[in-house]
Amino acid sequence: QVQLVESGGGLVQAGGSLRLSCAASGRTFSNYYMGWFRQAPGKEHEFVAGISLGGGSTYYADSVKGRFTISRDNAKNTVYLQMNSLKPEDTAIYYCAARFRDHPRYDYWGRGTQVTVSS
Repeated sequence: QVQLVESGGGLVQAGGSLRLSCAASGRTFSNYYMGWFRQAPGKEHEFVAGISLGGGSTYYADSVKGRFTISRDNAKNTVYLQMNSLKPEDTAIYYCAARFRDHPRYDYWGRGTQVTVSS
C-alpha cells in the first residue's frame, strides 16, 4: 500500500501562485510514476501533470502547460506541483496519484486538496 497526503491548497487571486505537495509513504517511492489530477464541480476527473520515476520526464495537460511545473524529490518521498498564473478555471480539488512501474493505471490516490482561484 502507498499512502498519499496532499497539502498546499487554498484560496488565491487570479494571476497568483500556489505550490502543492504530496507526501508518500508505505512503499519505495522511486518505483512509482506520480501524477496530479483535478476535478472541478460538475466536471470530469482531469489529468494535470505526470512525472517519471527519476523525474527526468514530465507531462502536462495542454490547459496547464507553461504555467504548472511538476517535480519530485525521491529522497523526501514527495512530489510537487508549482502552479503559476492561476486562472479561475483552475479551481478544483487536486489529487495526487501513484502508478507502479508497469501498471497501466494509477494504483493509489490521495484525498485531495482544494484550490480556489478568485477572479
